[in-house]
Amino acid sequence: MICAASCSDPTVVHAECGVMAALVCTRWLRSSSDGQNSLMVLLKMNSKKQSLVKYYVGIDVGSASVRAALVDRFGTVVAHADQPIQIWEPQPDHYEQSSADIWAACCSVTKKVVRGVDASQIRGVGFDATCSLVVVDKQFQPLAVNCEGQNYRNVIMWMDHRAVSQVECINATQHRVLSYVGGVMSVEMQPPKLLWIKENLKESCWEKAGYFFDLPDFLSWKATGVTARSLCTVVCKWTYTPDGGWDDTFWEMIGLEDLVKDKYEKIGNHVLSPGESVGKGLTPEAAKDLGLPEGIAVAASLIDAHAGGLGVIGADVKGHNLPCENQPITSRVAMICGTSSCHMGISETPIFVPGVWGPYFSAMVPGLWLNEGGQSATGKLIDHVVRGHVAFPELQSKAAASAHSIYTYLNSHLDLIKKSLPVGFLTVDLHVWPDFHGNRSPLTDLTLKGMVVGLTLSRGLDELALIYLATIQAIALGTRHILETMQAAGHHINTLFLCGGLSKNPLFVQMHADITGKPVVLSKEVESVLVGAAVLGACASGDFASIQEAMAKMGKIGRVVQPNHEHQRFYDKKYEVFLKLVEHQREYRSIMNSF
Repeated sequence: MICAASCSDPTVVHAECGVMAALVCTRWLRSSSDGQNSLMVLLKMNSKKQSLVKYYVGIDVGSASVRAALVDRFGTVVAHADQPIQIWEPQPDHYEQSSADIWAACCSVTKKVVRGVDASQIRGVGFDATCSLVVVDKQFQPLAVNCEGQNYRNVIMWMDHRAVSQVECINATQHRVLSYVGGVMSVEMQPPKLLWIKENLKESCWEKAGYFFDLPDFLSWKATGVTARSLCTVVCKWTYTPDGGWDDTFWEMIGLEDLVKDKYEKIGNHVLSPGESVGKGLTPEAAKDLGLPEGIAVAASLIDAHAGGLGVIGADVKGHNLPCENQPITSRVAMICGTSSCHMGISETPIFVPGVWGPYFSAMVPGLWLNEGGQSATGKLIDHVVRGHVAFPELQSKAAASAHSIYTYLNSHLDLIKKSLPVGFLTVDLHVWPDFHGNRSPLTDLTLKGMVVGLTLSRGLDELALIYLATIQAIALGTRHILETMQAAGHHINTLFLCGGLSKNPLFVQMHADITGKPVVLSKEVESVLVGAAVLGACASGDFASIQEAMAKMGKIGRVVQPNHEHQRFYDKKYEVFLKLVEHQREYRSIMNSF
């Protein structure tokens, strides 16, 4: 920085995170040869200091966009870029993507974040992605996962629910591997999708398929040419166990014995721990595509939610007066909230939680067991409710006129209409059950539907703001339902760590604190998922001895949001109504099924 006014102390130099800055008085520089010499020295010192900085690239593939970040060894995001990717919905509950489109976006955003950076300072790359299913043939060319035969649409997205009858058949087996997915397999996991392909696209896809990848593993293959799978993906979404590997009897029982016969080559027989270096690093072709040096370390990948957990859950909390201070990391839950939400709780011994995925050993933090709760539609639900309301055009117009996002404007509007009440109390007679896309946890019932109780004939902006608030509260009440189920099974949770797009919404964050009664910790870096991906690259480079060391040094906490305990009785009553809603929905279904 250059100071425009004179000052008595001509130079001020400080170093932070390996970067040197200088504050220099321009009058002193102009009038003094000593000043000019000092500036040259400072610039040389700064250049030398900069040359010591190590960077890692984190690449995150979400549902609707690909993002990349250049992150330093202290967890600071130095550069960030994003690019949308396409989603096809050829029929209800069918969601597809293109692996070529996704990889092209990965290359585009990576080139942007490393532009102008000395290549020798970039030490490693880490990928994370949604747990979508990628299908390629024996020559690694895309294969259509649709009846139209569109080969470029070769990805069945995580949120695709086409395999309902297949997952019902799988769950009817009551096979022992199901105990590691909360007792009931989700339609969002890979075995039912594989079974759907075999039953519906046998000749065009199943028999021609050479490899079935989880999307995070597809990305590490594209980068390295190595078909190794991440322990995270195969354990969490495919029924692999670290001690026993694949269970032949499961695949044979569900009708996918073909996978056993080829010794699991199609779904992975070489498994690496997250953060472990894959192959010989970036291939020449991938290096050119990404704009990175050939041979730099590429890490075994993570599912996106798990990368978010890695980016926040291990941060040092000393001095913040949090209940998890001086407590084991198992007292924390990482909540990654975007299109959907995931609730990541870890334990030293396996805890079997009904309706919650896991326990998975070393799937996120090495040496610890992971339980993963979740809500299939959160950000997507809020968007659906708001954009589908008759007053949305008015909201859009007023938000644009005020130069605010629609959600910032809605939050401000709620403050205007609340009068003397706490804002949350505005929904005393408006209640939402949020399972518009089924229930992932803890009820594991994809047939559940959304419910709204308390509508009127009003059509204005006030009513839109209220249904928006009630929807956010319903998502937070769903989080409370998941946490209480985990705690009843043996988890001891006292603090929430939030990241993801919804964590940028202060109303969403405050409602989660108030409704769960637990403090919410936000990451210093908003892009915690990208930091988590960069942690993987840092570990693969060898610059850190372990994932735990990298988590502690690269994860930093920012704002802490405390619950308003004086509002507890109101939210206890809201929770009571919340549980009644699903009870009543099931009663209604029972009545209608009896005719």
